[in-house]
Amino acid sequence: MDRKSLMKLGMILALGIGLMLPGQAEAHCDALDGPLITEARAALEKGDVTPLLKWVTEDDEKAIRESFAETQAVRKLNSEAQELADRYFFETLVRKHRAGEGAPYTGLKAAGNIEPVVARADQALEKGSVDDLAGAIVAHTEKGIRERFQHALETKRHAANSVQEGRESVQAYVVYVHYVEGIAQAVHADPHHTEKAAPAAHGH
Repeated sequence: MDRKSLMKLGMILALGIGLMLPGQAEAHCDALDGPLITEARAALEKGDVTPLLKWVTEDDEKAIRESFAETQAVRKLNSEAQELADRYFFETLVRKHRAGEGAPYTGLKAAGNIEPVVARADQALEKGSVDDLAGAIVAHTEKGIRERFQHALETKRHAANSVQEGRESVQAYVVYVHYVEGIAQAVHADPHHTEKAAPAAHGH
């Protein structure tokens, strides 16, 4: 397997599997330190709802505008009212965003629980470069494949010595194959929620 293939497999394994697991995906957009609420805080401070409309469907735009206006009015009363109003708006925004993805709203998540690989994916977008993220995922994926392959190979060499060693060989084989199979399934998985498949690369 060449490095380019490993990069593709590794990135989709780490990111794609995260997208296929609802709990992890929700923890990202529902987190108080996630990109959605971070942008919502800035919008409330500036008094401009426009940057937030991209997070919801066209059908929910009116509701978000109204909720934003109500929040702006209430948060001017005092610091306690501001905190409650902001929380109300965050919950409304996240709930509408999740509904647009076809996913349930399960409440806001505490800060500090975003999956490391997702946080690094966000950081890559902020920096405008995916090199560090891609390199880390490729290295991690290659290490995982090689370790499982080596263990399966070593146990296979002794499989005929006894029933016990044969069973150990089978177990190592299963772990190795399932790991690779998991990568392949992530590569060929359907897009998450409303995500569109990435355009295919064409060689010249």
